[in-house]
Formats: sequence, C-alpha cells, structure tokens
Amino acid sequence: MTEPATIAGLDPITLGDALRVAGSADFARWEDQIRRTGGCSNPVHLTGWTLTKDRTTGETLHHYSTEKEPGGRLRIACGNRRASRCPSCARTYAGDTYHLIRAGLAGDDRRDIPATVREHPRVFATFTAPSFGPVHNRPDSGRCRCGIRHSDDDPALGTPLDPDSYDYAGAVLFNNHAGQLWQRFTVRLRREIAARAGLTQRELREVCRISYGKVAEFQRRGAIHFHAVVRLDGAGGPEDSPPSWARVELLEDAIRRAAEHAYTTVTVPASGDQPARALRWGTQLDIRPVRAFGDGSELTEQAVAAYVAKYATKAAETTGTLDRRIGELAELDRHDVPDHTRRLIRACRDLDRLYPDRRLWAWAHMLGFRGHFSTKSRRYSTTLGALRQARADYRAAEQAQVLGLDDIEPDTVLVLADWTYAGHGHSPGESALAATIARDLQLNRDTAREALADMEGAAA
Repeated sequence: MTEPATIAGLDPITLGDALRVAGSADFARWEDQIRRTGGCSNPVHLTGWTLTKDRTTGETLHHYSTEKEPGGRLRIACGNRRASRCPSCARTYAGDTYHLIRAGLAGDDRRDIPATVREHPRVFATFTAPSFGPVHNRPDSGRCRCGIRHSDDDPALGTPLDPDSYDYAGAVLFNNHAGQLWQRFTVRLRREIAARAGLTQRELREVCRISYGKVAEFQRRGAIHFHAVVRLDGAGGPEDSPPSWARVELLEDAIRRAAEHAYTTVTVPASGDQPARALRWGTQLDIRPVRAFGDGSELTEQAVAAYVAKYATKAAETTGTLDRRIGELAELDRHDVPDHTRRLIRACRDLDRLYPDRRLWAWAHMLGFRGHFSTKSRRYSTTLGALRQARADYRAAEQAQVLGLDDIEPDTVLVLADWTYAGHGHSPGESALAATIARDLQLNRDTAREALADMEGAAA
C-alpha cells in the first residue's frame, strides 16, 4: 500500500483528497487498478461487465462486473504516446518503438525476423531543415555569432539573432510539408539505387527492397527533422539477403544524392504576400553505418533503437508550445509560451487563410507539422499493433491462469461483454498517488534493467 508520507509537500486540498483516497475501504483495489495501468496519469473509466460461458453446455465459467469496483468503474491506461501528457503510457510506447526498431536491426525470431538481417547494409541518417535565418547556437569554436559562449541549457539557443528578419513563414511551411518531402526522398532513393546497380526500377524491385524506420524530432529552433534507419534487403524483405552489389557505401551515396536531387523538392505556390517557395532538406545531412553490438562502435543497434524510441514520445512541446490544439492566441499568454515559439504559432494562424488546405492553424501547436512522428516501411520489421497484441495475449493468458481457465480451448468458450465509457482522469489526490505508483514501477524497472546489464557484463 502506498504510504501517505510519500506524498508530503502537496497543497492542503490535494493532500486532503489523497488521504481520503488512501483511507477508503477499497483503496487496495484502486491501487491495484492503477498499478495495472502502469501508473497512468489519465486513465479511461469504463463501466460494464463480461460473461464467459461454455459454448456446449452454457455453463457460466466466469462473470465480472464493475459494480464492486472503486466508484463502480474499471480504469484502463489512456495509451497516449506523449510524455508530456502521460509519462507512464509514453514509456510503454517508447518500449514498443525500441523493440520495433531493434528487431529491424538485430532480428527477432518471435516475429519471424531472422538474425541474418544484421548482415544487410543499414545506415542511420539524419535529415535536417534548411536555414530560415541565423540563430543562437554552440558551434565547434564554442562562441556564438552573438559573441557569447552559450551553456547547453541556455534558453536563447535556437532563437533567432534577429527575429524581425527570421523567415517564420518558411519555417512553418517546411514543417507542414516535411511528410511530402520524405515521400519524395524515398521515391528518388529507389531511382538512385537502381541507377547505381545498372537496373531499371522494375528490375530493382525483383532483387532488392529498401526498408526504413524513422522518427521526427523538433530542433530548438522549432524546425522538424527526421532520424531514419535505412536498410537494403532482398526482394522478399528482411528474410532475403540483398544482392552482392548492395553495399553500405552504395547506400550512403544514394541517400546523399537523393536528398540533394531537384526531384526531392516540394513547391509551395505564391499566395497573398507570400512568395512561391521550393522546400528542400537542409545541407546538414548526417549518414552513419549501424554496427553490430560488441564491435567497439558507438553507433550500435541498441543505441540507434534507444535514440529513436526516446524521440517517439516527444513532440513540439519541447520548444515551449502547448501539447494540444490551440483555441485562441490568448492561451499563449496564460501558458507563458516563449516569444520565438509564439511567432511560429502566429505564422501558422496568418498562413492558414492563404493555404487553407494545409490546415496550419489546426496544427499550430505542432508548429505546422501534421505528420506521424514515427513511421516505417511495410517490411522493415514488426508493427506496433503486433507488439500490443502480444502484450494483450500475454495478459489474457495470465488472467485465464488466475481464473483457472487456462486449460480450456479458446474456441470452446463464448465471451459476452458490455462496456460504456464513464469518463477519464483522476481527482487531485488520486493524481498524486498515481504519480507515486508510477515512480515506484519505474524504479523497479530501472533496478531490473541494471541487474540484467550487470549479469550480461559478467557473462561477457
């Protein structure tokens, strides 16, 4: 049971509510529900029942109802990927992303991805946005153009040296079209690889497949950029060896040329006071081979997977914007949004009437970006859906064992259910207690991970 002493320091209203919850007769069951959600900060509340019957005899094998649950409700995890909204569910999402990316690098027998995929050419590439005006930074020389040596946590980093001349419109239009720019890049990449192999694109499809997994990240200046694992496979995907001519060097050269090619450009027409624009990737393109674990390389499979997973739970709120849609500009004052981010949001509002089909105001909280934060090609590896289903199947099997139903064949039972949405979230005291539970669970995970790492190190 969570000790009330662990939530000391709360304001009187929250503390009083927490003590009320902790002192209730059904607190143990409430705590069990929250632990099962992983300490979710905004659980979904359901009311209803399930009934499991034997298909042949009609015998009731199990009946569950929320009538006897705390508040007459069952609480389930919200599943939000954003760490700013629910750290607990975001950790689960990051873990799934880690396994998805790593499976495409190291293989996973449980998901029919052979370990031989490690022998395929693969690189980790970072695609950045172009310049929209000079900003405060930390160059190799150590001194910014403004003459100051900024610390790593200086809030001035990423903000323009001259806000009045900074191209805010160009910045949000780039964010808004970044997904299309990536799509054009992937098309051009296939052409570049085919040309280097001396094949037509149709012939290339018969011997080689390009697979990728990527994640978006916002730079401090508020511009989106992509981190991507790009891999060459045989025609069948990860289980097929790529042709002999497929080498890391060929892949690196093809990526660089595809990113720089004129085809990899998105044209935005002129409208109102805005000129026509040709949006392209920035000149800073970083491409590095991914090495197998244990070869002494810093950029290992585990490091890449962890890096991608880290940014899969973040969004534009890292720049100081809101993590939800903005109703009116007055909200920016109430939440003390930084001036640079505020100007980007205003640019979204102003451009919305000029390019209504781009829905810039609807995505102003994302500084114009409207794509998915993490995506992959069809045959890169497993899917998030498959990972979630595996987790659901495991929990279902665990529950069946507890109920003594694990020996019954699934096709011999009939499950009836009726669920109704009944709200979401916590009271102030419940929120404080849930945060304590989430910290305890995270501490347990960290301890287990460190112990496993120690065991692997000793074995090596």
